[in-house]
Amino acid sequence: MARAKGEPRVVAELGRPETPQETAARKAANTKAYRESQNFRNLLVALGATVVILAVMFLIVPRGDLTQARQIDVAEEAAAASSAFDRTVIVPDVPEPEGRDGNGWFVNEAKVVSDSSWEVLYVPGDDSFLRFVQGFDADEVWAAQRLGGSAPTDELEIGGVDWAVYEVRPTDEGATAGVTYALGTQAGSDHILLYGSSTPETTAEVAEMIAPQVRALAEESR
Repeated sequence: MARAKGEPRVVAELGRPETPQETAARKAANTKAYRESQNFRNLLVALGATVVILAVMFLIVPRGDLTQARQIDVAEEAAAASSAFDRTVIVPDVPEPEGRDGNGWFVNEAKVVSDSSWEVLYVPGDDSFLRFVQGFDADEVWAAQRLGGSAPTDELEIGGVDWAVYEVRPTDEGATAGVTYALGTQAGSDHILLYGSSTPETTAEVAEMIAPQVRALAEESR
């Protein structure tokens, strides 16, 4: 028998018409269930979109060897420093950088520091380091300060240039941290330092390479 228009709906589970309170409760429950299903569906859609975006980014972003750092062009940096400060700066002519795998030299930095020195930091294909520094208008007192107060222990003639030899005292503080050996010489008004943890042989090799430029700088200042 059909329910007359306006008569309350008989609920099978109850065997009687719903009360207004039960109807309101049923509708609220249905609404909650619908919203929860929509929220879950939206969450799945959002997660799917995120995965797609990440996949696209992974495919289009260039990926290189993370172990390879940017190679620094020492000559280019030296030219910029020379132009900026209107003075001659030495370019250490070391072997072509080839990385940190023991097959060549690697340049960590090349820059002017505090408008007072031109510096190049090398890793010569092993676990050591060697820093070249050209101190502007500097002398042996400046060199001793850079080396934590160390004084020369000997002299060497390398490439026609007289170099002071420093056996640097071990220290964990200041600019001499990790430094064990250094060579220094005056070039006109500037002072040249080679120092680091590299062997005396490696340091002397670089001193030999830059000796012509050191002599030219000394002549230029006369």
